[in-house]
Amino acid sequence: MQIGKKIKRLRLKKGLTQEELGERTDLSKGYISQLERDLNSPSIETLFALLEVLGSTPKEFFDDEVEEQKVVYTEEDHTIYTDEEKKYCIEWLIPTSNEKEIEPVMITFEEHGEFKQFEPSLSETFIYVLEGRVRLILGKQTFVASKGQTIYFDASDNHQLFNDFAGKTEILLVATESYL
Repeated sequence: MQIGKKIKRLRLKKGLTQEELGERTDLSKGYISQLERDLNSPSIETLFALLEVLGSTPKEFFDDEVEEQKVVYTEEDHTIYTDEEKKYCIEWLIPTSNEKEIEPVMITFEEHGEFKQFEPSLSETFIYVLEGRVRLILGKQTFVASKGQTIYFDASDNHQLFNDFAGKTEILLVATESYL
């Protein structure tokens, strides 16, 4: 068992630097670095202190059954919602997107379709136009992107998306935080 690699994985999952982990456990950054590279072995007391800060129990830590990370998602994993009134369809591409830092979705607009208006947030948003043309109103500005073009913005103003095409428009939208 490589204790150091497991400690590093837990630290990264928790979003901590080596220095932050050291501060929370009264250990030096250098010591944490040595542990993670398996150049040093922690005492039981030190290991338990690290696990407490990292949100793990000794049983979980030493359990060799590693939960497999799902990497490939199929159409069966997608969730689809259609709004007939506003003429759009949204497809969540991964079922756990609300639990992640980014949320990828496909949005298909029918002619004259529009997506709901959003309040300002800390979200960053990336949009790739797969088909048609989309119009973004961001605060008091308007932006238009056509097939093959990209939009990227900080969602620090009110914003809304519209189909700006005489036909169907399809976009891939990836947003940080809880955009949708």
